[in-house]
Amino acid sequence: MVHKNSRRESLNIGFISFRFAGTDGVSLETSKWAEVLERMGHTCYYFSGLSDRPAGRSMVVPEAHFLHPEIRERYFQFFVSNIRTADDTRWLHEKRVFFRACLEEFMQKFDLDLLIPQNLLSFPQNIPLSVALTELIAESRIPVIAHHHDFTWERKALLVNSIQDYISMAVPPNLPTIQHVVINTSASHQLARRVGVSSTIIPNVMEFEKPAPDPDDFSSDIREALGLEPDEYFILQPTRIVQRKGIEHAIELVSRLGLKARLVISHAAGDDGYAYEKRLREYADLMGVRALFASDIFDEKRGTTEDGRKKYSLWDVYPHADLVTYPSMVEGFGNAFLEALYFLKPIVVNNYAIYATDIRPKGFQVIEFDNYITDETVAKTREVLLNPSLAEEMCNHNYKLALHYFSYSVLHNKLQVLLNNAFGAERY
Repeated sequence: MVHKNSRRESLNIGFISFRFAGTDGVSLETSKWAEVLERMGHTCYYFSGLSDRPAGRSMVVPEAHFLHPEIRERYFQFFVSNIRTADDTRWLHEKRVFFRACLEEFMQKFDLDLLIPQNLLSFPQNIPLSVALTELIAESRIPVIAHHHDFTWERKALLVNSIQDYISMAVPPNLPTIQHVVINTSASHQLARRVGVSSTIIPNVMEFEKPAPDPDDFSSDIREALGLEPDEYFILQPTRIVQRKGIEHAIELVSRLGLKARLVISHAAGDDGYAYEKRLREYADLMGVRALFASDIFDEKRGTTEDGRKKYSLWDVYPHADLVTYPSMVEGFGNAFLEALYFLKPIVVNNYAIYATDIRPKGFQVIEFDNYITDETVAKTREVLLNPSLAEEMCNHNYKLALHYFSYSVLHNKLQVLLNNAFGAERY
């Protein structure tokens, strides 16, 4: 199948990933890209193993999801040693053929002009799917904007594996029709050094042109739903429970504040197992911190359960928080950081590598620490909580900077350049 460049001014664009559902960074950024592209007049479609996108524009193949039992089992086999069996290779190629047929069907069904793989060509969570897509791109020569959020070399657990030959081929591939997009400077440098390809840096964004919505009647009772007392500070940890989020630092900070405060952890564990959650619960008890693991009352979208209980979205909870903690040790960029700025909330941030290189130099006013909580971190946090006017000044300053560097306008301009590269500036 050889792709012919479309002469339509309005493009049919196919997003491809393991999943498009929930509040993980890849799903969130895909939504933002699709929103901006649709405003530009294009139509977006989705291929994944799990999807909450419009059914009429989606193709769902359960085996594409990295949590599909068969894919998950092989994933653990591939990344526990550097020995691969003939059965492993046979399985990989059988799945490659299967995914190849699915992807071809997706492209033909929606008459696609452009593909935007999201993390699929940079993170080896489903290697036969990545290989199948790479082959299809090479043979069809369809224009591709490959959006990379994470890379194999960034995760210690992935460095020893039995599929390095396939990773070198397809994660990521070096093909002439692919324009590579990364989300930080370090990734751009590493991609050039390791793979020999240039890339465009597009940071994570939010629509800072549009102020955050005010709390409404539905979310007005969040503090009561969380069991917070009227004089209790609401400290929000708005992330999934995975080890690299460094949530134990947030627990220590709350313990040392000397203020009546509750730490609310919004998301669940699961992607990396439950051992870390168990560790956090025990640590919170040890430190005497009132920590609430609140994933049971939060959902991707607000709503009501069959028994009448409310489910709040993350956007419902931000306006009610007094402070946001973001103690991550490793991040590709930092969606929760941008969300805190968007909702005008003061934030405590670990000086993780990408924050240090791509965000901190912009001049944001936050409470920082460097891998461990210091007396200065505690004192600054207390000062911000006890001085609302100081918090407001910091948040207003941060919002203006975010509007300049991380807005939809920035995304629009960068996507326009990529489309011009692929199809010619005269068409747009």
